[in-house]
Amino acid sequence: MAQLWGGRFTKETDALVYRFNASISFDKKLFEEDIEGSIAHVVMLEKQGILPEEEKNAIVKGLTGIREDVKGGKLEITDGYEDIHSFVEANLIERIGDAGKKLHTGRSRNDQVALDMKLYIRKEIIHVAEELEELLLTLIAVMEENVDTYMPGFTHLQKAQPITLAHHMGAYFEMFRRDSLRMKDIYGRMNYCPLGSGALAGTTYPLDRGYTASLLGFEGPTLNSMDSVADRDYIIELLSALSTVMMHLSRFCEEIILWNSNEYHFVEIDDAYSTGSSIMPQKKNPDIAELIRGKTGRVYGALTAILTTMKGIPLAYNKDMQEDKELTFDAIDTVKGCLSLFTGMLKTMKFHKEAMAKSAMNGFTNATDAADYLVGKGVPFRDAHGIIGRLVLYCIEKGACIDSLTIHELKAISPMFEEDIYDAVSLETCVGKRLTTGAPGQEAMKEALGAYKEFMDKSWLKGKHLK
Repeated sequence: MAQLWGGRFTKETDALVYRFNASISFDKKLFEEDIEGSIAHVVMLEKQGILPEEEKNAIVKGLTGIREDVKGGKLEITDGYEDIHSFVEANLIERIGDAGKKLHTGRSRNDQVALDMKLYIRKEIIHVAEELEELLLTLIAVMEENVDTYMPGFTHLQKAQPITLAHHMGAYFEMFRRDSLRMKDIYGRMNYCPLGSGALAGTTYPLDRGYTASLLGFEGPTLNSMDSVADRDYIIELLSALSTVMMHLSRFCEEIILWNSNEYHFVEIDDAYSTGSSIMPQKKNPDIAELIRGKTGRVYGALTAILTTMKGIPLAYNKDMQEDKELTFDAIDTVKGCLSLFTGMLKTMKFHKEAMAKSAMNGFTNATDAADYLVGKGVPFRDAHGIIGRLVLYCIEKGACIDSLTIHELKAISPMFEEDIYDAVSLETCVGKRLTTGAPGQEAMKEALGAYKEFMDKSWLKGKHLK
């Protein structure tokens, strides 16, 4: 059992306790971050005169070799080590001798793991944001092609007013844009280096924490050593933001599942993102959309778990905090996978434009515009509302829609109707005259698309390079 402690103890740890305490099975995911942080640490130690140059060079060479051998498959991270830190240090000592024992000078596993997690989370925030940007670009492409694709807008799952597919997609663009900006906010807030905080009270060695922070691309060092090792707010924030991403994906998937049904027939999901039935040969199921919807609960669970873990922990570090890793790793991988699959599904999806327009025509989505028409003729709105209500009832009884009635039928309900009513309640007019900012009219949509493209052109990810 390779571990970094033991001088205080007089007998071996029970095997079951060791396995229960060990984290190597999951924190091995942090091996590159652990080595990156260790290299920066020893470079700083040499700069401060704490390590001689030759020992620094030997340690850096040894660490680099370990990293390359693990990545190349020559060195395996096994459960013979307690954690990733003991794996790296033990292999370093084996390779370069006693100089390797000086790697841990001026630091604790507490600030070491805090650094590893921050480095990992920082990298993964960029990966998630890149997936979000690909989805946002896909949404823009769908919007540009469907500025004139009419469809019903819904409230309470009932047809309400006519909109366009571009307008509907724009609502999701807004959601995922906010998700991207949340990633930016978390990145900026967490980007301070905890290394050098020690177990909780710093160290007597003359460390240059600002230099270490700069080597690792942080804005600067954290300013309270107790908070540095006890802080997992950035993980909670990320899991909260990821939960919101999944909530948005789940809502979108729910609509696609509805639109894909025989009753709606608004879309057809590509064969590559569908599955069949083992017994019913006619079935083409939206399983990917359903799975994404289902995996939302998995990410919510990770957020709930870390909040519950952290709620009763006193300062500073406690072993409970080891529970932050598995659920965070899983949530990140889940969200990245869902974003990638959803974007691919959306890119290949076919929209049945005629079915959408027909559905808008047959759902009295132009009733509000008919009322506005009467208001324009001098009828008080409350009276106009009642007249159109009676008109809708008449249409339901006849199995007709407003614009299919004759002018005589319309005048029988209100003499204020004239021939221009047909143009006033057409889908083109109902949508086209809505020109306020954020509305579905063509000019408003062009304005929105311009703003969305500008947002993408000024992406906060520009200049953020992953190693």
